[in-house]
Amino acid sequence: MISKLSKFTITVATLIILLVVLTGCDSDKKEEKNSTSTNNTTISNTTSNNNTMVGAKPDMISNEISNTTIKNETKKERIVDTIDYKSAANKQMSKPEKGETIAIFHIKNFGDVKVKFFEEVAPKAVENFITHAKNGYYDGLTFHRVINEFMIQGGDPEGTGRGGESIWGKGFGVELAYDLVPYRGSLCMAMSSLPNSIGSQFFITQAHYNETMEKYLTQGGYPEKLIEEYREYGGYLSLYLHYTVFGQVFEGIEVIDKVAAVEKDASDKPLEDVIIESIEVTTY
Repeated sequence: MISKLSKFTITVATLIILLVVLTGCDSDKKEEKNSTSTNNTTISNTTSNNNTMVGAKPDMISNEISNTTIKNETKKERIVDTIDYKSAANKQMSKPEKGETIAIFHIKNFGDVKVKFFEEVAPKAVENFITHAKNGYYDGLTFHRVINEFMIQGGDPEGTGRGGESIWGKGFGVELAYDLVPYRGSLCMAMSSLPNSIGSQFFITQAHYNETMEKYLTQGGYPEKLIEEYREYGGYLSLYLHYTVFGQVFEGIEVIDKVAAVEKDASDKPLEDVIIESIEVTTY
């Protein structure tokens, strides 16, 4: 017969063993969760919790590229390696077809910029932008964030990078395609690190080809055929497959360069307002 003391000792021992086992299981789950989070690291690590498109500046680009999904992709044959980037780039950079919908940015004291759209890939972004433009939503707004050799950003009624909304009154998500790349002159939707955070803000990529950028792209595992097109067209490829590319400048890129070169404050806001007088929607 087992004494009461013995029974108590066995019970305590059993509880200790269970506690150790449960603690171990919990640790395993935490490790598994942390491992999953690390493997899915994307450019969203460089965005803020508002509607400001925050990518890395040139001196941060090596760290940004090392955290992209392209480098982390582990499949034997990656989709990004199968894309015909040359044909896709030719199509993206070509003039619009006759009768195709285009938009003309009338930028006060700088000139006009003409863009075409990729409605078949990004229907929500295109509808949102065109409807806002037709309704005069963008009239009188500014390019509130300007970084030379990166991009110019506008579309915020507040001019702070935290305002604006979509035509539906709520945010929506990204619309991505392997054959649409943020080359120089690409028109993209701005967003924060939060899901479905796209509203009214947009940016136009302005960066030229940069040899240092190419070095980091190569180290980051970007396809050589994509890098070849980058040499031709420039842009900011660390945004690739993260931000919606829904249009492309086909005339007036020199105006974008002039805007990008204005004097800014420490927050990259132009010292003198760069005003969008209107965005005219018409046909080519």
